[in-house]
Formats: sequence, C-alpha cells, structure tokens
Amino acid sequence: MSTLQTLRAAAVKVNGEDTRLDGVPVHTTLLDWLRDRGLTGAKEGCAEGECGACSVLVARPGIDSATEWTAVNACLLPAAALDGQEIVTSEGLGSPAELHPVQEEMAVRGGSQCGFCTPGFVCSMAAEYYRPARTPCAGDHEHGPNGFDLHALSGNLCRCTGYRPIRDAAYALGVPEENDALATRRSSPPPPAPATRLAVDGSEFLRPASLDDVLGLLAERPEARIVAGSTDVGVEVNLRGVRAPLVVAVDRLAELREFAVGADEIRIGAALTLSELERMLGGRVPLLAQLFPQFASRLIRNGATIGGNLGTGSPIGDTPPALLALDASLVLASHRGERVVALADYFTGYRETLKAPDELIRAVLIPLPLAPMTAFHKIAKRRFDDISSVAVGYAVEVTDGLVSQARIGLGGVAATPLRARATEEALIGKPWTEFTVREAAAVMAAEGTPMDDHRASASYRSAMLGQSLLRFHAQQLSPEGVSA
Repeated sequence: MSTLQTLRAAAVKVNGEDTRLDGVPVHTTLLDWLRDRGLTGAKEGCAEGECGACSVLVARPGIDSATEWTAVNACLLPAAALDGQEIVTSEGLGSPAELHPVQEEMAVRGGSQCGFCTPGFVCSMAAEYYRPARTPCAGDHEHGPNGFDLHALSGNLCRCTGYRPIRDAAYALGVPEENDALATRRSSPPPPAPATRLAVDGSEFLRPASLDDVLGLLAERPEARIVAGSTDVGVEVNLRGVRAPLVVAVDRLAELREFAVGADEIRIGAALTLSELERMLGGRVPLLAQLFPQFASRLIRNGATIGGNLGTGSPIGDTPPALLALDASLVLASHRGERVVALADYFTGYRETLKAPDELIRAVLIPLPLAPMTAFHKIAKRRFDDISSVAVGYAVEVTDGLVSQARIGLGGVAATPLRARATEEALIGKPWTEFTVREAAAVMAAEGTPMDDHRASASYRSAMLGQSLLRFHAQQLSPEGVSA
C-alpha cells in the first residue's frame, strides 16, 4: 500500500477552482459538501438517486471525445470519491447576468416554477447538450429534432411545472458555440483519479492505485466496503445511517475497466458503468440493449457499474436475469489469484454469493455466439426508472422448428436470481409452437418461490411469469405486433 503514503492535499476542482477536502468526514456526500460551501443549487429531494435535484456534472473519460461531461447524483457519491477530479455545478454553468444556453431555454420556455428541481434538470440537460455524438435527426417520442435524448432527463422529477415546457427547452437547444469553455474542455482528457487516503473520526476512505493494491488490502481487511458508483451504498449511508469503518473505491481502476470482444466471448470490466457499457456494445448484444433503457435512470446508469449490480447479490437486480440468459460467467480476483464461476452458480442465498470476503468481481464474460432470439421483460409499476416486480431474460434458439437451446433468467421471484430450469426443459426438443409454449408457460408460472410485498403479490408474480413467456413467443412470431 506504499502508493497511498504520498503526502498530497486532497482536493476537488469545483467550477474551475481547487477546493480542499481536509477534515471532511469520510461518509459526507458530495451534495452536503457542496452545499456547506455555499453551492446550494443542488438540492436533496430523496437522498436515494430517484429525483435528480442533486445532479452535477463530472469530467469523465469519453468514448466520442477525450472528456465527457457526465451527470451524476451528488447525493449518493462520497465527496472523498471526487478527490483530484473535476466537477461543475449549476452555479458554474452560468450566472444571472450571463445565462448558460440551457438555463436560458428553461427560463424563456417556462421550464421552472418553484425552482427546487431546476438546477438538477439544468445539469442533466447540459450533459446531453455537450454530448459529442448528438446530431439533428427526424425525432421520435424519445428524441428531439436536435438529437436530444429524453432519457438524459429520466432521473429528474418535477412536481409543479409539468414536463412539456422542460422538454420544449431541451428540444430548442442548438450546438455549443466555438468559444464555449465546457465544449472546448472535452478535447483534453479528464484528470486521472489519484491514489487517496483520507482518515477522519475513525473512518477511512482509500482509493488504491492498482488492483494489486486493492487485493492486498482485502487480504488484510476483508471487511472493507468496496464502492464504485455508490448507487447502492449511498442509499444505505443516507437512509440507514450505515457508516463502514473502511471504504475502498475501485471505480477508476484500469484493470476493472477493460472491454474486449473476441471470437469466443465478450469481456466486460466490472467497473464499467451501465452507460459506458451501453455505448461500447453499440447494440452488439440485443438482450442487453433492451435492458439498458429500463435499468433505473440515465443518472443512475452513469454511476452504477455492472460489477456493483452483481456484487450486491440482490434478487431484484436487473442485470442478473439477462446475464443468466446469456450464460455469463464472472472472473473473481483475490491475492490468491483468479477463478471463473458461472453466474448460474454464483448466487447462494438472499444477498449471499460464492464471492469470498477477500475477493472482488474483476470481469463479466459473455460467451459467443449469441442465441438468435432474445428478450428482456421487466414488470414494474412504471415503464422507466423503477424497481422490478419481476424481470425475465430470454435466449432461445430454434433449429428445424424445434427448440434446440433455451436459457431463461428470472429475478424477483425467489431469494436469488435463478435460471428457470424446469421451463427450459419443457421447451428444449419441442416444436416452437403456441401449444408447446402454453404448456411451458404453465410450468414457468410455478418457478421460484414468489412472495407478497409492497411491489406485487405472489400470485401476480406467478401470473406474470407465464404471461411473459407467451408474450415472448408472440414477439418472435410478429415483433411489430406486440407492444413493449
């Protein structure tokens, strides 16, 4: 851990000025830290990443440019996680005397009333305004003629203005001018996240410089809390008062951010965010392409990592059902070496997995070729930005009219995500007909051990399983004739 011993002043560049982190408690959120310094545009509306009132911009490594301005929830990130990095708040975008183009459009088109949520909307909208790949298009129900993707605002809520004037403001935006400082900033890489050690009041925050440092630390301190996007841990800190004595950040480790497509598999680094992964894959895995827009909101996907979603072991995580259908495996790393485990064997109980305390997920492996018929069904109370009541991933292959391969991943119907083994057996070797599928749907309705809770009843979950398989079959026969 010698790389953490270098003495340096921890600081964050906020709106162009270095601001010290000296003495800031480890579990202080970026939002609270900013507000304590008078930057009160960002607000706390929910403290769990569902309202977007706390949105700020962070300089992140880009895919289409050296730097991309990425909107994130400041209420979830510990301030310490931004050491050495660069952020912009709503105050840094413009001023009352010289409004930023996003702020001006929001004002002239009536996009703000009480104003509580407005700074968060402005930051999320600014991230899309500066997206390098945004180009004019024909427009549809989710995109404006200026190429603005409405999913950029999916994590922002407004309780009084209504969304039409906000959408109008988004669709009225042009392209940044040549002298726009934040647009120009995209051509230079973001500052690298430095090795960090902060210790205040008996708690420590560490950002090791390498994977070897992390694994060595976990060998000594297996109780350490690993964080990446902090979209899950941040909720525990805010709403449950959890204060881990040792927090270790791994989100910027190069060894956990690899991405490679080979002849036999796709290798995905565990610290890649869902937004990054969506763009890197570019639709190459249709099942995941269906999943991404339904996974929380863009704000959350900008921080949440694929390894974090699997590491929580939650039975209602959205990625496990899809990855189970894709027959994915995980690379688990420790100071002892690496091992590969099938995702179907990884979950052992409610929020329990095969991962040892001194291990972390290094990568997700998806075998190739992919099944030709796939789908992701998420049953929830809202179409977007909601937690699943039931989630189902499908990967099916039919040869000469018979089902030759079937993998079905389920979430929300047991203590763990699981494969629908009985349903798969009921399909394989049978004709891909409505009769076969109806018989298999009856089997699928009995899969798992669904329970009653505030999201859905056990009987509803069971019914949705059976209906999901019927819908999948209908979609494959006539994709255009079945609504999403």
